[in-house]
Amino acid sequence: MRLRPRTPDTRTERRFRIGAAALPYLLIAPTLLFVAVFTLFPAIRVFYDSLFLQNQAVQEPQFTGFGNYAALFQDPTFHQVIINTVIYVFATVPLSVFLALVLALLLNQKLRALGLYRLAFFYPTILPMVSAATIWLFMYTPGYGLVNVFIEFFHIQSQNWLGDPNLALIALIILGIWKQTGYFMIFYLAGLQGLPHDIFEAASLDGASAIQSARYLTFPLLAGTTLFVTTIAVVNAFETVDQIYIMTGGGPNNATSMLLFNLWQTLFSFLDNGKASAISVILIAVLLIFTVTNFLYTERRGSYE
Repeated sequence: MRLRPRTPDTRTERRFRIGAAALPYLLIAPTLLFVAVFTLFPAIRVFYDSLFLQNQAVQEPQFTGFGNYAALFQDPTFHQVIINTVIYVFATVPLSVFLALVLALLLNQKLRALGLYRLAFFYPTILPMVSAATIWLFMYTPGYGLVNVFIEFFHIQSQNWLGDPNLALIALIILGIWKQTGYFMIFYLAGLQGLPHDIFEAASLDGASAIQSARYLTFPLLAGTTLFVTTIAVVNAFETVDQIYIMTGGGPNNATSMLLFNLWQTLFSFLDNGKASAISVILIAVLLIFTVTNFLYTERRGSYE
């Protein structure tokens, strides 16, 4: 008597396939829920609030469409805020990233007291921004501040760094670079220590110089690290608010007021929730566009891993 082959349990197989297909979504569900609750919903709500006129002049919120955005872009003060923010971003981000890479290359060598050097450059990072701003507030003090004492050695007249509209933003830029360069340096150090050494040994045997190895091997292999560091640097630059509050209060004559500080001032000083929401939407849009563009550009070059 011939035995019939046992037919598979189709119901069990179907359940297995459904479970296998659903597993990835179940694994990312907690993260998606967190992002939806704490990122997507607030972003949608702030965009909704930006469409209403909500300030001390009106008792009930009034729908105004894009009126808050139009009012912002017609305001000369907001123009100055945008200019200050752009200058600050383009001054601090490239210099901080470049200095971080240089320091990482130097501190990746075998040196005496290497840990001490790394700690010295990383120490500003662990300082709270309020403390760092207070230290530099003293250093910028006219007459006896350490910065003025230093420049007087070169026969340069003492300056009122935070009281001069032409110097106040530069003073904040110097503080920003000093504060965050060591933080970015750590990422580059980690990236350098993770690079394959056999490639550099092969390049050395082929006669490649240190500059050629850095240009054609080190920098391309660190493209992923540079993408991450640049993104974090830009986000940090747009989040500048503590040092402005401590050191200048946005002055003199709005010379140091930037987007996030202007948002805080609009919401808590002027009590204009509509305009504050519009500024928030602009800030979110700018950071989102930069992040996506930066990522796509690196992907297109095919060097991000």
